[in-house]
Parts: sequence; structure tokens; C-alpha cells
Amino acid sequence: MENSELIIEGRNAVVEALKADRSIDKLFIIDSEQQSGPIKTIVAEARKRGVVIRFETKEMMDKISNTNKHQGVIAYVAAYDYVEVEDILQIAKDKGEPPFVIILDSIEDPHNLGAILRTANIAGVHGVIIPKRRAVGLTATVSKTSAGAIEYTPVARVTNIVRTIEDLKKQGLWIACADMDGQLMYKVDLKGPLAIVVGGEGAGVGKLVKEKCDLIAKVPMKGDIDSLNVSVATSILVYEALRQRDFLS
Repeated sequence: MENSELIIEGRNAVVEALKADRSIDKLFIIDSEQQSGPIKTIVAEARKRGVVIRFETKEMMDKISNTNKHQGVIAYVAAYDYVEVEDILQIAKDKGEPPFVIILDSIEDPHNLGAILRTANIAGVHGVIIPKRRAVGLTATVSKTSAGAIEYTPVARVTNIVRTIEDLKKQGLWIACADMDGQLMYKVDLKGPLAIVVGGEGAGVGKLVKEKCDLIAKVPMKGDIDSLNVSVATSILVYEALRQRDFLS
């Protein structure tokens, strides 16, 4: 396994880290809010786990913060682990479900990755695959934006997306690409073993990646602008897949 160091910021993100029994090395709490309800709950849970707690001024908290949105709570944690693609497929097998995977082709904005992880977890996606190069990894901003979903959503980081797609196809997965040149998503069969491929901000899915996809699905749009935020488009397509997989008789 591979890992990445980071700090976790924000009340929800730290609460979920505690719930998930993450190894927290140190917890910083803003001194002026230590008596507030949410903060007191976090402190109590941290003390149960023997976490070292330090109360700091707002100025010091702002200095420690990477995001400037710490909400009075910052945790230093053990590194997040990246899983292997095989681990994601095994999770689906253990649940007795056909694999449901998201592949992100060069997402660079940590807010988008965090939002996609949140959607993935809520929609029952078994894991997310990202490339090692030209893409954001599991950072503090991703953690905060995911609102705790990073704790429960396996992420694999691979050297070559095209090769990974080829391997997944050998494992029996169908690969569906999100692209405006495709069929309306309602007409695309998104049931069964599936990986949804979503391209990066602006450039979309790369040509070589797109050529490896079995299906191309587009999100319907009627307005004056011609694109959606990538995390929003991903959410729409993932939920259409969920509808087809779980809610069609």
C-alpha cells in the first residue's frame, strides 16, 4: 500500500475520522470555542481514545491550517492508505454485488475529488481509481470537502489509466465514459459490473482512454452554457447508474 501525509480540518471531517478509528497523533482545538457543543463532543471522543489535545489561539490555528476553513478543529493523522484495484473488486465480491467503480482521468481540483468521494460513498460505489500523475491525491482539502467520506471510500492510484481499464475489462467490467458525444445516459445500460470514467476539468476524458470505453453516456442539458462542474456531472451519472442497478425491476 502507498500513503500520503496530511492533516484533517473541520468538525465533520474530524468527527468521521474519530468514528473510523483513524490513528490521530494530535488534535488542535481553538481555545475560544472549547466550550461549544460540537467542540466539546469532539474533545470528549478524542480523550476516550487517548489523543493528545492542544488548545490554541485563533491566530495559531490559522497558521497551522492548510485550508483556512478549519472550524476550530485540526487533527494530525496517520497517513491515508491507497488500496490496490484488486482490493476494490474484492470489496464488491465480499458484498455479493457486481463491481461499481469510478475512474477519474486527471481530476486536478481537490474540491472536485472530495465531492466525488462523497457521492461515491453515498451511492454505494465500491471504490475510486485515480492516476498517479497530473491529478490531485488525497490531500487535506479533499478530506474536508468529502465531509468524512474519505474515511470509507477506497481509492486506488494507478500508473496507467488505459492499462487499468484493459485489466478491468478482462475482469468482466463494462467501461462507460462520460462524454457529450455519447448516447443520452437514460438509454445506456449501466447495470452489471461497471466502471464509470470521468474526465478532468476542461479537457474531459483523454482520447486514448475514451477509445477503450465500451459505452459513452451523456448527461442531458437544456440551458445556455455547455458544461457542468465535473463533480456535479459525475454525481448525475453515478445516480443514474444506481437507479438502473438497484431500483429497476
